[in-house]
Amino acid sequence: MEALLANYVEKSLKQYMRRNAIFLCERLYAEFPSEVNLQLLARCYLNNNQPHSAYHVLKGMQMAQSRYLFAVACLEMDLFSEAETALLPIEELCAHVTNGAAVQYLLGIIHRDTNRMKSSVEHFRKALSIDPLFWAAYEELCILGEAEEAAVCFGDVAIHYVQEHYLGNASSYLQIANSDQSLDSSQAFGLEDLSLSHLQQMEGNNIRNICLNNHGGPNLTGPVGQITNSCCNSSFFRTPSPVLTQLSDMAPPPLIRNIRFCQNEVSLRSSTQARREFVRENESAQIRGSLFFDSGRRRSARLAAAQRSFNSTQGSENKANNLRASIKLNSGTCYSTVCKGQFQNLEEGKLLETYDDAVSAFRATSSSLSSSADVKSVQDETVNTQLRSFISNSSKIKSGISDTINLLRILGEGYRHLCEYRCQEALNVYQKLSSKQYNTGWVLSQVGKAYFELVDYLNADYAFSLARQISPYNLEGMDVYSTVLYLMKEDMKLKYLAQELISIDRFAPQAWCAIGNCYSFQKDHETALKSFQRAVQLNSRFPYAHTLSGHENVIIEDYGNAVECYQKALHVDARHYKSWYGLGMIYLRQEKIEFAEHHFRQAYRINPFSSVIMYYLGTTLEALKRSEEALVMMEKAIVTDNKNPLPKYSKANMLVTLGRLNEALEILEELKECYPRESSIYALMGEIYKQHKKYDKSMLHFGIALDLKPSIVDVAKIQAAIGKLILPDEIEDNL
Repeated sequence: MEALLANYVEKSLKQYMRRNAIFLCERLYAEFPSEVNLQLLARCYLNNNQPHSAYHVLKGMQMAQSRYLFAVACLEMDLFSEAETALLPIEELCAHVTNGAAVQYLLGIIHRDTNRMKSSVEHFRKALSIDPLFWAAYEELCILGEAEEAAVCFGDVAIHYVQEHYLGNASSYLQIANSDQSLDSSQAFGLEDLSLSHLQQMEGNNIRNICLNNHGGPNLTGPVGQITNSCCNSSFFRTPSPVLTQLSDMAPPPLIRNIRFCQNEVSLRSSTQARREFVRENESAQIRGSLFFDSGRRRSARLAAAQRSFNSTQGSENKANNLRASIKLNSGTCYSTVCKGQFQNLEEGKLLETYDDAVSAFRATSSSLSSSADVKSVQDETVNTQLRSFISNSSKIKSGISDTINLLRILGEGYRHLCEYRCQEALNVYQKLSSKQYNTGWVLSQVGKAYFELVDYLNADYAFSLARQISPYNLEGMDVYSTVLYLMKEDMKLKYLAQELISIDRFAPQAWCAIGNCYSFQKDHETALKSFQRAVQLNSRFPYAHTLSGHENVIIEDYGNAVECYQKALHVDARHYKSWYGLGMIYLRQEKIEFAEHHFRQAYRINPFSSVIMYYLGTTLEALKRSEEALVMMEKAIVTDNKNPLPKYSKANMLVTLGRLNEALEILEELKECYPRESSIYALMGEIYKQHKKYDKSMLHFGIALDLKPSIVDVAKIQAAIGKLILPDEIEDNL
């Protein structure tokens, strides 16, 4: 009953019938109260989004898997202290407990959320060292700005590490498999199906076994099938997976050594047949004992014992049939011994160099059993078939591992560049991907973000729209896409995007950010602010929602709430430079120049490639009378983005202040060609011509500036300049 209920619970979970799984598992635990069944019940609660239930049923449990599930439930409830307490005992035995990489990752998340960044980085790096395929850990390191180059994390060392554990453990499967005749077909699977993605998703209580062929070797090429054997038609021997243990960091199940092979039943048996079967069972039991219980005995002693057991049956009927059966069993034993000796000499996942050595060693060992030509041919065929199959699949596995690591290397390098705001380098790296990988929602969203940071809104719009076409259900980066459409003033596309996102997932913060941008574009700032706050309610650790709330508060000049929103964003992500920039803008408007310079400087340290940040940092430096530093910063902004007119105009203004009028005039002439309807350019040129005492040109440019309808403040300044032009400065000074 216990096995039946547990099986149906697992089946219900696989079919996402969560309520059925919870009901059956509650019945299971009521009838058979054990901690293992309690773990299964907790899994049902977690799958049904009931972390509170899982928390209460697992509280106080001591098994490693129980503590792990308890920590997951605590994280869902933001109980960081209890989650860390549950994981810390596991941390001390990290190499010997289940979910080692996952434990380190969860500890990294806990330390990150509790502002212990150094220890958080250490845990993420440990997770990567345990499992080089743990992408989420590398992603967190990139977000924290502490990631190493992808060539280091996903380089040749990682490839050799995975191959060593993967292929080395596969060879262990080969020799263990030859010790037995078959495996439970419902639990078995081919080595070819053992993919890396499956390894990372398996749990410790769902360890599966390698399928065996009829001769006791592993079925390396075919799919799962029903295993048959001359001695039995089913088996309950389950081999713990060292591949899963080391790559998935899960504890292997206990090795079941007491095995009974089932005999095929016939309708009627004579007493002679019964005696024959009794002899065969004794033979199998002796060989199994030599394989499982007496592994320390010498090979010759085991073979001699097996030979004596077969000699005792020479007086029985069907002598030839019994001899063939014994040859089969002994050939499996000898082959297992030979393979064991050969595979022990493997270093770093290297395979046997030749088949002939293995065949000759096998013949030398088995020559004491029989010198029959038929036996040798069967032995040669068995060795050749199994070794060829193993080596063929090993080469495929090595190629698959290498391709997977190389793919992660490209993705990791591109993502690291993007998190460090080297956006052009990120785009160049993503171009190295195959078309299959490049044309995916996640990659195209990253490409769109890179173009957004480069202020290339047209290409960003194209990348995001293509991502929407390929993965309309994927909301990754859609909050940034809505901002792109807002800045491009694409009102209709922004409305359509907001409606689509809210219809896909009304509980996603990205959808509410898009709605907020839509209302903000329509000047409905109160509704926009409510939408951004709704996004914060759905995910309090979504920094962009906090930042957009701050921007909206700045628009309505509620600077107190704006500062609070920006600070919350920085509490979630200290490297969110847009919040540092927002705080700098507030202090600049309040004329708190020192505070503004500090916050712009912090934003510049995080993103040293933004011409906008450089421009405002240069502006604050100019206000602090640090003209030379300000001029250098403006020149950097111009080099970074030559299309941005603000740094050029500010540089010209600074040059006028420093008396370098001709250089300033050259910059303004260039700007006039690009922006012929910008009144401030003509006003500044009029001021320069006035200082050159070219009053006609000065009056001309002042007049053009007034015709272009500047702001009220600029109109007053221009009229005052024209008044001084009519009444020269010398006369005004005399008066």
